[in-house]
Amino acid sequence: MKTYEFVTVDVFTDRRFGGNPLAVFPDAYGLSDADMQSLAAEFNLSETTFVLPPDDTAHTARVRIFNRTAEMPFAGHPNVGTGWVLASRGRARNGVLHFEEIAGLVEVKVEDDGVTIAAPQPLSLGAEMPVDLLSGCVGIAPDEVVVTSHRPVMASVGNSFVVAEVTPDALTRAAPDIAQFRRAVTAYPALGPRRLPLYLYAHSGRRGERTSLHARMFSPLSGTVEDAATGSAATPLAALLLSLTGERKRHYDIVQGVEMGRPSLLLASAHRAADGIRASVGGGCVPVLKGEVSL
Repeated sequence: MKTYEFVTVDVFTDRRFGGNPLAVFPDAYGLSDADMQSLAAEFNLSETTFVLPPDDTAHTARVRIFNRTAEMPFAGHPNVGTGWVLASRGRARNGVLHFEEIAGLVEVKVEDDGVTIAAPQPLSLGAEMPVDLLSGCVGIAPDEVVVTSHRPVMASVGNSFVVAEVTPDALTRAAPDIAQFRRAVTAYPALGPRRLPLYLYAHSGRRGERTSLHARMFSPLSGTVEDAATGSAATPLAALLLSLTGERKRHYDIVQGVEMGRPSLLLASAHRAADGIRASVGGGCVPVLKGEVSL
């Protein structure tokens, strides 16, 4: 029987019990795939990360990310939190870490006021989701889905979400209907048979060069009824919004988790690059728990 250390951190916040909680196993060498999935289910958080030696020694680590039911190719708050944990243990080189993940290489920059990650892929868009199908999943009226800039659409920079703008009032009232989600995933199978993450947002103003947004994410079919902070959705949102303009770069302050009592602030940005629109997201981290598991 071997003992494995774990720590938990709250991500995209500057205070304990805010933001999105994450469990990190800083040395997961020896754990099987089944062990990792079982531990992620046991922690019952939106994600748990497992740090392994990199395939390329020029990189910091290979990081595997599991939600309650499956492994993920990329995710936002798990990278921010894992970067913070490893940097606090001296693993960063000149404030930078590189994580090997299924979706590609993730660059992590660590500064005194937080951690910022660069999404591993440029923006890609997929199938649009019918407005009435989406509105039924979250208990709002079809006319509360705003389609003046874009229709609900699958967007990804490494992890796919359906991104939709809604009215501010509808965003506050939204609540997932699991039966409707189960019906919708059959009618809209673009993200697979057991996954339909819906990322809703509303505009809340602009200050100088920064646009303020309020967001919520629902993914009950993968075990996350609502997520407190979703970096891998904030990044394709930032990239999508930039794609609708002629600008080269934009910055966004995204508030999430308020309705859950876990307020989060995600600092996202997007810019035009040679291979498309790239995005990054950052925020603060706060340590919470530490312990050991013997398997």
